[in-house]
Amino acid sequence: FRWSSSQRPLSERQDPGQVASPPETTKDVMYICPFSGAVSGTLTITDYKLYFKSLARDPPFVLDVNLGAISRLETIGVQSHGENTRGLEIVCKGLPNESWLISKINSSYEVCETYPALLVLPASISEDELRRVAAFRAKRRFPVLSWIHPESQAAIVRCGQPQVGPSDRRCREDERYLQTILDANAQSHKLCIFDARQSSVADTNKAKDGGYENESFYPNVELNFLEIPNIHVMRESLRKLKEVVYPAIDEQRWFSSIDATHWLEYTRLLLAGAVKIADRIESGKTSVVVHCSDGWDRTAQLTSLAMLMLDSHYRSLRGFQVLLEKEWLSFGHRFASRVGHGDENHANSERSPLFVQFIDCVWQMTRQFPSAFEFNDLFLITVMDHLYSCLFGTFLYNSEQERVSKEVFNKTVSLWSYINTQAEDFTNPLYMNYEHHVLYPVASLRHLELWVSYYVRWNPRTRPQVPVHQHVKELLVMRAELQRRVEELQREASSSRSLSSSSDLGGTAMHTTV
Repeated sequence: FRWSSSQRPLSERQDPGQVASPPETTKDVMYICPFSGAVSGTLTITDYKLYFKSLARDPPFVLDVNLGAISRLETIGVQSHGENTRGLEIVCKGLPNESWLISKINSSYEVCETYPALLVLPASISEDELRRVAAFRAKRRFPVLSWIHPESQAAIVRCGQPQVGPSDRRCREDERYLQTILDANAQSHKLCIFDARQSSVADTNKAKDGGYENESFYPNVELNFLEIPNIHVMRESLRKLKEVVYPAIDEQRWFSSIDATHWLEYTRLLLAGAVKIADRIESGKTSVVVHCSDGWDRTAQLTSLAMLMLDSHYRSLRGFQVLLEKEWLSFGHRFASRVGHGDENHANSERSPLFVQFIDCVWQMTRQFPSAFEFNDLFLITVMDHLYSCLFGTFLYNSEQERVSKEVFNKTVSLWSYINTQAEDFTNPLYMNYEHHVLYPVASLRHLELWVSYYVRWNPRTRPQVPVHQHVKELLVMRAELQRRVEELQREASSSRSLSSSSDLGGTAMHTTV
């Protein structure tokens, strides 16, 4: 179900038998029927049943369900979880550093149209300074906080490239801004900048008024180039990969053909870069600034992968959704341009599989750490399928501003609503919550392989005879049964210890009396 945001929603979570009396009625409710589509109507919940009646149909569509058949009533957000999700994360995860503050300076998207309305910024920076820094950075994408270590206060900050140009222009406000980021972390006297680009390309960008930070202007700053090729190289790599896996597979040249695409090599470069960022944060207790050219492609890949390695919250099913909403959607990855939604020009040079590459990296991590992620292979494939399907509003348009102006949050359903209503299908049966456990995947070609279940799944020779998700469901049922049995044995053991203790006390008492 979904209801209009103007209506007061029903209780956030209710168990059957605990529904308030008198009956609660909500108008402007939409029932998403898996067979006939969306139906508008009125929803009523009484002490014993759920009753939905359509408004426009003749005869009306009626759904009358006894509450005894429902395990739980729960509101599922139908928006793309933009500001609401970020607000929830702020409440849950906190901001353990007085040097940072949550700012609404971009609430009208006027400072940076590709940034979200809510931002976390250095507390000591004035609005005037911030605007000067924005003018100095590509696409006005000034440095903002993505993640902060709960203990060391080391931070991951993202931005666009500085516009130094061929004459190495300076911006005093930008220099002070980065110094403020360094000062916010008392455990380190150095700030590390990771430029995702190849150093030769970064030099070339100076001629186009771009460039990179001059270390002589930024004291205590260390600049590192991660040598990751640009979007055009990645697009060509995936094109070659498609030719290898479809429609026919050359068995004799399989490995050499895959190697010639360089897809796994570029995957390795991304993972290696993210490991360097995570290691600087965790082991070096050093804050990092990450950027590429504009700060919405390779930057999003690197920050989100590093956060996956550092923070177990993002390795949960819901936490991963928050990660995508925050690092990709709210921070303006150009999904419409990179995927080509609504664009018939398949040769458009703006297209590039950056998000596909990121999800591939996540899959590689799930292979190396099979019990560290709550979600499974099917979840990642489902996300990829609906990146292209346009059935949901989650990945539409290029920025939060565009989605707000087009009322995507009110006019479409979120992919996460669909996924979270059948979470058991997307759950990893081997999952164990390794809280505060940092993952360092091995970024070596010896440990990477082609994601066959995604890239080659339509080739009948590679399809498994039994669907993998069927085995997953069986394992989940088995795990639930084993957990139930363990709990029973624990209760029996506890009961036996209690009886034994009572018996010992009784025997001691008799001996004392005698």
